[in-house]
Amino acid sequence: MHAELQYLVWVTALTGVLWIPYVLDRFFIWGIRDTVGYPENPRPQTLWARRLKSAHDNAIENLVVFATLVLVANALGISNGITAGACVLYFWARVAHVVAYIFAIPWARTLAFTAGFLAQVALAWQLFMS
Repeated sequence: MHAELQYLVWVTALTGVLWIPYVLDRFFIWGIRDTVGYPENPRPQTLWARRLKSAHDNAIENLVVFATLVLVANALGISNGITAGACVLYFWARVAHVVAYIFAIPWARTLAFTAGFLAQVALAWQLFMS
């Protein structure tokens, strides 16, 4: 498996498990009945859990772009140092983005998001140049 596809799997797995901590927080704050139901006036979740929910939403939104670029590159047989490096950068940028979001580190969150975006740009550039 090419590095690009391997990192797509890692990014997808990370995105796929981000919901677990904030749902567990709901269990503790709302109780199980309200968590699985539709409470009219739920108590606010902890700040870190609300931030993690936002980070998860952002990860999902960006996974669509990243996955499309990786899969198109794979279909076209485009795999080189730039595409592999962009995928590595994207994965670690997403990890840093989640951590920075949870701990409310504004500049780190923005820098991590920008790094992920630049990784997407590098992938798109390789596709446009082929």
